[in-house]
Amino acid sequence: MSAAGTCAERPAFRQLVVAAVRAIPPGRIATYGDIARAAGRPRAARAVGNLMRTLKIPGLPYHRVVAAGGNIGGYGAYPQLKAALLAAEGLTVVRGRIRQFAERRIRPSLRLRRKNRAGNAPH
Repeated sequence: MSAAGTCAERPAFRQLVVAAVRAIPPGRIATYGDIARAAGRPRAARAVGNLMRTLKIPGLPYHRVVAAGGNIGGYGAYPQLKAALLAAEGLTVVRGRIRQFAERRIRPSLRLRRKNRAGNAPH
């Protein structure tokens, strides 16, 4: 990967991020870091944020991905919309932070089948 490249540019990373976001059920939230970990790149929280900003997949629950510590984070020019969507799912948002963050947070995990060096999937 070039110095100018990011892990967000890798199609496999994008697909894993989308799968992890889809796995967040209504009324629950995950952080950008949680999604990065689920996608196999634990230090790529910022790349996840960039993907959330640029992906345009209808029905993907972008609003369920939040910043660390319960801050709702960005949602384009409409952070109030993100707060309203979360509230509609039963979460309480006060001054941009989610109440009972730890209780509502999930850490999605994807069961990834990694290929060994010979290119074969493990049994």
